[in-house]
Amino acid sequence: MSDNQIRIKEVEPLRNMGFWMIWAVGVGAVVGDGIFLLLGAGIQEAGPSAVWGFLFAGLVQMCLMVALGEVAVGMPNAGAMSVWVERYMGKGFGLLSGMTFSVGWVVLGGSISIALGRFTCYWFPSIDLETGTIVFALLLFSVFCLMNILGTAIAAKGQLVFVILLVGIMAVFGILGVMKIDTANFTPWMPNGIAGLIATIPMGTYAYMGAVCIATSGSECRDPRDLGKALVWSSITFLVMYTLDMLVVVGVIPWEQISMDISPFTQAAEVTFGYAGGFILNIAAWLAAGTCLIMGTIYTPSRIFYQMAKEGYLPKLFGELNSKTRTPIKGIIVIWIIGTIFILLGYFDATGLYVVMCNQAVIAWMVSWGLALLAAIKFRKEMGAERIRNEVGWKQPLYPLFPAIAFLGCIYVLYLSFYDWVQFVSVAVWMGIYLIWYHGSIKKKIKNGIIKPTEFKKL
Repeated sequence: MSDNQIRIKEVEPLRNMGFWMIWAVGVGAVVGDGIFLLLGAGIQEAGPSAVWGFLFAGLVQMCLMVALGEVAVGMPNAGAMSVWVERYMGKGFGLLSGMTFSVGWVVLGGSISIALGRFTCYWFPSIDLETGTIVFALLLFSVFCLMNILGTAIAAKGQLVFVILLVGIMAVFGILGVMKIDTANFTPWMPNGIAGLIATIPMGTYAYMGAVCIATSGSECRDPRDLGKALVWSSITFLVMYTLDMLVVVGVIPWEQISMDISPFTQAAEVTFGYAGGFILNIAAWLAAGTCLIMGTIYTPSRIFYQMAKEGYLPKLFGELNSKTRTPIKGIIVIWIIGTIFILLGYFDATGLYVVMCNQAVIAWMVSWGLALLAAIKFRKEMGAERIRNEVGWKQPLYPLFPAIAFLGCIYVLYLSFYDWVQFVSVAVWMGIYLIWYHGSIKKKIKNGIIKPTEFKKL
């Protein structure tokens, strides 16, 4: 059998995730701190029309998820896009795709923990906001790392419970909140013009983009076809629910009164339903950031690092699974250390650092997604629609509509993300580090046979 044949199924870690767990991974990662905190910055930029910017970003995200469904189901792997891109575009691009996606998550472990700490401070008004934010961030990030260390099922079940509570709270808020909307708050719809609206699109992209981390659960799901279903249904869940909820937020609060000190949803619930409503909505914000931490910043990069270590790109410690928990404990510990460093840095300027890191993650993920989309298109071309239907078992509808929209959307969001010199300098730094590392170390390992050609065998 040829080494160039596609590995249709590959499973090595424990397979204990069903459809609802995978769905919870996607919904939990996508609705994290971006919707509940960064929306405040979006409304400051664009007024009520921020809803349009976030909706546009969510639609691009949905198209991306559908476009990647076939390759995610056909080549289920902990390395996800790093494996797909390597298969069709070579090791250099495969490594770049995997590193930009996973390192983006690792860096955001700090910023999302800061958001979680900020939400927690709402219940302790006597505590200094900045100090309390950092203390709670450190504590809760450590707890969620421990959940991941104890096992995938523990983390995924915790995620599922959190997401069900979250979806329930937000659905009730949206349905009841519609009756409290004052249409006068929608005027002016675009107080800062089209420029303000456009500025919210990268923010919306950050808010929604986490759902692609579903793809990294391919080696731990019972049936890889559940990946394709979860990619679609998690998209529908977050798009419908959060668009409605954002309309309620801008409909009950004058946009000038919204800030990033607390979640806009908490603020809207306080205005509409009193302190009890704000208390409950802050629980939803807390759950959102918590789910994003559990399966986004900890689970996803640890699985990609695990696959890369197996192939020789990263130190062996990242590729070691604990014999009892079947989880990459050492890799998770490294992620915890990095996240802790960024949390501590946030003490000096939590809000400023949070916004910059969010945007850098958007840029990094646009690179990763663009490469993954090209790999997915090549996968479709090589396999053909008939083989995908019969052998993969999940076929995307209306091909090539979704890949085309997703790719154009990625290019446009990438363009919008370079809005000041800080973004250019930051990208130059991390891209420079990658190029030095690849050309100075990885290419030598490939040449010396330390990193061997990857085999893609059909079972």
